[in-house]
Amino acid sequence: MKLSICIPVYNFDVRELVFDLEKEINSQEIDAEIILIDDASKEEFKQTNRELQNIIHQFIFLEKNIGRSRIRNLFLDYSKGEYLLFLDCDGKIVGKNFLKNYIQFIQEYPDTEIIYGGRKVLGSASGSDHYLRWKFAVERENLSVELRRKNPYLSFQTNNFVIQKEVLRKVGFNPEFQKYGYEDLLFAMDLKAEHIKINHIDNPILNNDLESNIIYLDKVEESVESLSHMLKDKTLNSKLAEVKLVKVYNKLKNTPFKTVLESLFTIGEGNIKRRLSKGDVNLRYLDIYKLGLLFRKMK
Repeated sequence: MKLSICIPVYNFDVRELVFDLEKEINSQEIDAEIILIDDASKEEFKQTNRELQNIIHQFIFLEKNIGRSRIRNLFLDYSKGEYLLFLDCDGKIVGKNFLKNYIQFIQEYPDTEIIYGGRKVLGSASGSDHYLRWKFAVERENLSVELRRKNPYLSFQTNNFVIQKEVLRKVGFNPEFQKYGYEDLLFAMDLKAEHIKINHIDNPILNNDLESNIIYLDKVEESVESLSHMLKDKTLNSKLAEVKLVKVYNKLKNTPFKTVLESLFTIGEGNIKRRLSKGDVNLRYLDIYKLGLLFRKMK
């Protein structure tokens, strides 16, 4: 079985990740290829990463940024493996048998179509200005494999997963959504609609580049905007009904509380954002912020 390791690259030094993967491939004699596609990064990152061209199998540089969904689908044109392992470029390998764990699972369960390995972050935030993203990761994303298995589709993320090539060819990421946010959940729900099982194992990768509070809040707004576009598409709306934010929105959108909440959010938005930018707050403030943004963007 050949494994294609697919890493979309955008404005990040990916050398350490590639070196660690190469080390395991060589030491364990794994049949694998590494493919990088740079999504129109800044020139400084292109130059830094170019030294990998003679180490990996393929390094493709795109002239224009095509976004998070389309770039993942693009790996179908370059990969030779029966299975594709997708990793975020800011990930860090933390287990010496990272690749082997995936391969052994597939060998034990040859009908496997997709596996999610999980994620983790450092034990503490790098500072108060990075605390919000770290807190969200710890409390909402870094779930144990037992918890992930209880909600296999809602717990899926795209930072670290293996998929059968023919499954990706059949389902694929929705190319209409290029910006950050909810493309992973939409993909998971498309898999669910096709009755494709997502397996969860304990094989995490470290999220090595947590954003500052300010940058993360910008990405939150971008993600809610992406979600609003998805919800305005009637063919996609029902697929996202299980998402927590969408459930709350659907419950309130046709009630008198909607107008009240919109007014309160307009008045209190600045204060909520200031609290969130300090980082050390209850994540319910973030939930309220997202809900307020969604009401605004759904008008």
